[in-house]
Amino acid sequence: MKKLLLVNTNIEKSPYPIPPLGICLIASFLKDHYDVRIYDGMFDEGRDLEQVIRSQKPEFIGFSIRNVDEMVPEKSRFYVEEAYLKFIEPARKLSNAPFILGGSGYTIFPQEILDYTGADYGIAGEGEEPLMALLQALERGEDARGIPGVYVRSGEGTAMTDIYSLSGKRRTIRCIERDFNSRPFSETDRKLDFSLYTGRGVYSIQTKRGCALHCLYCSYPLLEGSRYRLRSPVSIVDEIEEASERVGKNVTFEFVDSTFNEPKGHAEDICRELIRRKLNVRLRTMGVNPRNTSKELFGLMLDAGFAQIDVTPDSASPSVIKNLRKGFTMDDIRRTARLIKEFDLPAMWFFLFGGPGENQTTFSETIDFIDKYINPADMVYMSGGLRIYPGTPLYKLALMEGCISLEDNLLYPFVFYFSPESPRPQLREWILEACSKRHHCLPSSDTTPPPEMLREAVALRNQQGLREPMFRTLLRLRKEWKAKGKLS
Repeated sequence: MKKLLLVNTNIEKSPYPIPPLGICLIASFLKDHYDVRIYDGMFDEGRDLEQVIRSQKPEFIGFSIRNVDEMVPEKSRFYVEEAYLKFIEPARKLSNAPFILGGSGYTIFPQEILDYTGADYGIAGEGEEPLMALLQALERGEDARGIPGVYVRSGEGTAMTDIYSLSGKRRTIRCIERDFNSRPFSETDRKLDFSLYTGRGVYSIQTKRGCALHCLYCSYPLLEGSRYRLRSPVSIVDEIEEASERVGKNVTFEFVDSTFNEPKGHAEDICRELIRRKLNVRLRTMGVNPRNTSKELFGLMLDAGFAQIDVTPDSASPSVIKNLRKGFTMDDIRRTARLIKEFDLPAMWFFLFGGPGENQTTFSETIDFIDKYINPADMVYMSGGLRIYPGTPLYKLALMEGCISLEDNLLYPFVFYFSPESPRPQLREWILEACSKRHHCLPSSDTTPPPEMLREAVALRNQQGLREPMFRTLLRLRKEWKAKGKLS
């Protein structure tokens, strides 16, 4: 079999290192057709790549680009440049194999990143079937331009008849029609040293692909399609049970869907299957949408083993929620906050300020909600400015308002949208002032705890045998430090 090397270029370890779910799924899908090896650059950051390429001598090399930037105006880290300098450029000096890019970050800027890195091919959207088709075409010496989802470095995109339609810089994805349950489980712990993630990271689980919501700024429909394709609860829990037997009970399983509790009923069914199996595993999830929360949902989540959730309302101002096209109401958000307190389900809340219609009044409405409804033991992240990505409704709005032009390359430098009534300097001032008065509120530009606080938190957890999420331990210390004047 031909040799394929898949390279994880993501080295971001904050707030915790994320195992490369995407390329592990690719490896699982291709393992019967190619000799697949994964090089995980998370911890050695490219230092062993030369040795791997020299020893394996792969015929094809794929590079996964997970992120483009940190989506925070005050931070300028350009992940694509890091991927190029630490992985792609050094690999090119060692191999003439075709270089193939993919991943969520790549999909947002497919032609731009291909041109920036000088790679040969790129796959936008889901990678399993397109990569198989591309590799087979290359083996046969055929032109790859007819393969849906594939980009080539010549500057010409493919026809993309099944995956993309292009109009200017607007991209709309159509998902591949395939039974999601028929896909193999991720080879996460078999293809890489998962022990490096145990205790620090999570084991990622995907329960569906696609997002039918219409949030103004979000790129998820571009990455996975705008229609839900659900895995069955049995398949999902089979994967968790199988993985927990291999990696042990100490690992936390994280559901990485854009929204866990959409569509209504799917999350509940997953929890019921987890409870039925009595797996005794530790769970957390991204993206709890306020629209479909209920006593039943949170009760089932606690019984299933959830130790933490992320809640992403973005705003608690009725007018801004409407402008962001969130699809829920203030009643939904208030209900969610009350239920989280009632069930004492540790939560991290995320608010995104500066969208259309944001002003001092709407900002204050959200702050009032935080003070009245959010448990002070829970973390609140506050960010200002909406990153503009091609193909999103925000991109179209920014064009109409003259914030950007069709000629702008939004890959780099990063471009953010700010409401005219909450310009960047003013908005940052509001956020910093609000956070300075509330120990559990943090600006997204400053979310890393001081090393001394982190060491004290680890020692405290070990001494007291604490099982609570680390953020709750850190918040208590943060409150103490503020009272003692050790923290500004």
